[in-house]
Amino acid sequence: MFIYSLRASTLKFFAVICVALATLITLIAFVPAYGEGSTAVSGDLKIKYDGVKTNEDRIAFLRQFGWEVQTEPKESVEVTIPAEFDKIFTGYNEIQKRQGLDLSDYKKKKVMRYTYEVTNYEGANGTVYANILVYRNKVIGGDVCSADVTGFIHGFEK
Repeated sequence: MFIYSLRASTLKFFAVICVALATLITLIAFVPAYGEGSTAVSGDLKIKYDGVKTNEDRIAFLRQFGWEVQTEPKESVEVTIPAEFDKIFTGYNEIQKRQGLDLSDYKKKKVMRYTYEVTNYEGANGTVYANILVYRNKVIGGDVCSADVTGFIHGFEK
């Protein structure tokens, strides 16, 4: 006859392992991986925010919103997202939040800002620019704005 005994501490150990495995499996199944949240639904369109590596990718990104731009950016510059948002930057971040983005996660990060001239903005007096903020090949923010003194600024949506 073979007898096997378990101590209470052994049972507790296996119970903790089972709970940990169940938690891990749940997290893997329900929490999206980094970068998977890089699409947003706008009406019936899915907007892709990642994989923006080249100039052609940036132009294609803007075309998702219906914008036609010059083939080369007017400006490509590295900027640093401030550690503390002042009144103006807080307002700018509100524009980003309305389009499903948030610059708060990128405080103190160096990002690239690409500025393109928009060629198909109807009703605008003067030059209109589209700015794209890119961090690690992912669009993290941006806007469409007028260069006019009494101009406008809004998110990517028309």
